[in-house]
Amino acid sequence: MTESDRVSRMSRDEFIALQNERLPRAVAYAYERVPFYRQAFDDIGLTPGDIRSLDDLHRIPFTYKSDIQAAFPYGLCAVEPNQIARVHSSSGSTGNPISTCYTAKDMDDWAVCMARNLEVAGVTPDDVCQIAFRYTLFTGAFGHHLGAERLGATVIPTSSGLTERQIQVMQAFNTTVLHCTPSYALVIAEKAEEMGLGPDDIPLRIGLHGAEPTSAGLRDELQARLGYRVARDYGLTELGGPGVSVECEAQDGYHINEDYFYPEIVDPTSGEPLPEGEIGEIVFTTLVKEGNPVLRYRTRDLAGLTRETCSCGRTLARHGLILGRTDDMLIYGGVNFFPSQVEAVLTGFAELAPHYLIRLSGDGRRESVHVHVEPQHDWWVSCSDGGAGLCELVQGRLRDQVGFRMKVEIAEPFSLERSEGKTKRVFDER
Repeated sequence: MTESDRVSRMSRDEFIALQNERLPRAVAYAYERVPFYRQAFDDIGLTPGDIRSLDDLHRIPFTYKSDIQAAFPYGLCAVEPNQIARVHSSSGSTGNPISTCYTAKDMDDWAVCMARNLEVAGVTPDDVCQIAFRYTLFTGAFGHHLGAERLGATVIPTSSGLTERQIQVMQAFNTTVLHCTPSYALVIAEKAEEMGLGPDDIPLRIGLHGAEPTSAGLRDELQARLGYRVARDYGLTELGGPGVSVECEAQDGYHINEDYFYPEIVDPTSGEPLPEGEIGEIVFTTLVKEGNPVLRYRTRDLAGLTRETCSCGRTLARHGLILGRTDDMLIYGGVNFFPSQVEAVLTGFAELAPHYLIRLSGDGRRESVHVHVEPQHDWWVSCSDGGAGLCELVQGRLRDQVGFRMKVEIAEPFSLERSEGKTKRVFDER
């Protein structure tokens, strides 16, 4: 049994003991080295000594994305610049970028977490891993690269783009694991079909996908078209990138590296802790991070949490599929909805390709929501009514799911945006 596997199967009592040991140290470290946390504690009369165990965690103030942006670039860094081994960053839609700094130890911990994630997902040292995330300031490519190397697998750093060449590389080097966003995996699937290739012509057996949502419908479509098993992973630049959690072969929740990241679920409105199993906002506290320690970070991601042993035998806490983000929530006519709800409906129609665009428009007095969908090519060729009947069916299903009518419009096959990275699905023009 590897050390990673041993940790993944520790008893709940062992996890709690380890977390109770690490949490007070992490809190004291952040207080001593990060002025932001010292001020936040002092403002409410809290001292690091008040946090003695997990039972005291709720007393710590939350950290928000805006706090990290306001402190850009080094405001939340706990070490001197000459101790920083790596900097990564992701740009938000507004405000300063989100950046994170790694010490040499952080880099080693990142490699450990990512190697464990790959192992949980079913990757072995015998696999050939093709990293088709874009190698930029974005954490995805480098995190997956580190993990595959630490695990002992072969790494092919293709980055994203040049899709036909990606497929040629897969065939030439017998790539067995594809690492990329799910939207780029779709692009690869389409290009393979255009080249006359089926699932049996490509040696892939696992697709490790993250950085954007992957609904159950999209997962199933990727598995059918590329002939592999999808393992969805999760991470945030704020926490150091991918390596926080991943799915195992059971595909029944994301196993959290909870010896490094302590998870909570809170009510998105009140911030109060919720009972295990209820849907709420995920909050994480880093337990050993040196460069940018983070206490009770509000991720804005909505999911449930369980600490029951998985059918795979691992005892790591698991969060469920991310159901939406509180900051991605859209409001139309007083009704709240998430893009993930729309995607879940669309992927239920075999006639539709998994490419769509949500466009909200209006002048404050009269608003509308249009959903542009793309048909499967074979269905489109044989369609006799221009898709009018299908539009009505999709509109009805969306109304039942979301609670109001959206106008569905069918675009030409292959006409909606494809992306080598994250795909923009929502355009709010109000």
